[in-house]
Amino acid sequence: MSLRTMLALAVLVAVGWWFSPMSPRVPAPPAHADGISNACPFPPRVQTGAVPLQSPVPHDLKPFALKAGTLTPRAGISIEARLLLRRDYRVGREASLSPTDLALGWGRMREDSVLDRLELGQGGRFYHYRWQGEPPLPPDEIMRSSANMHMIPANAGVARALSKLRAGDDVRIDGWLVDVDAPDGSQWRTSLTREDSGGGACELIYVCAIGPG
Repeated sequence: MSLRTMLALAVLVAVGWWFSPMSPRVPAPPAHADGISNACPFPPRVQTGAVPLQSPVPHDLKPFALKAGTLTPRAGISIEARLLLRRDYRVGREASLSPTDLALGWGRMREDSVLDRLELGQGGRFYHYRWQGEPPLPPDEIMRSSANMHMIPANAGVARALSKLRAGDDVRIDGWLVDVDAPDGSQWRTSLTREDSGGGACELIYVCAIGPG
């Protein structure tokens, strides 16, 4: 192998590491619209061990104005869950708003005895699972107790905390389910239920706080 080839491979490895979840690089949160400073108040918080808590939007909570689009809050969301998988995205329109997806599990989908019998995968902004033989839980319970969620960090602290999460962590997330309307007319809509699957079933969350569950 020539020196030039070795150097090229070293550069490729370094670039791959820099853009991997193990990289120390922290993506910046999406910028606020010019002249706007968006506060991100907490919604009602879920109790320890409970299923995700969805709550109404206060009448005085205005849309969050970002350069990449206007985020209209549809509901408060507070989650205590196990991080099943994470996937970072650096390319595409959505990545400028939401650089990371988290696949989360709650209830019995936090248990090793269940997860050990499932094959989990994540990509293309989706999360999927399968099993061999009998499922470890009724399929409807797996669907209701796990979800892929698109994270929009509200500030640099949230972005930094998000970058440190790893599969297996217990995590708590507080924020707002939002619909996005971009300046070019494109839209991105959130799910408002934990009982759906397939296209449009992912939650889109403007994250006010994230930390250990």
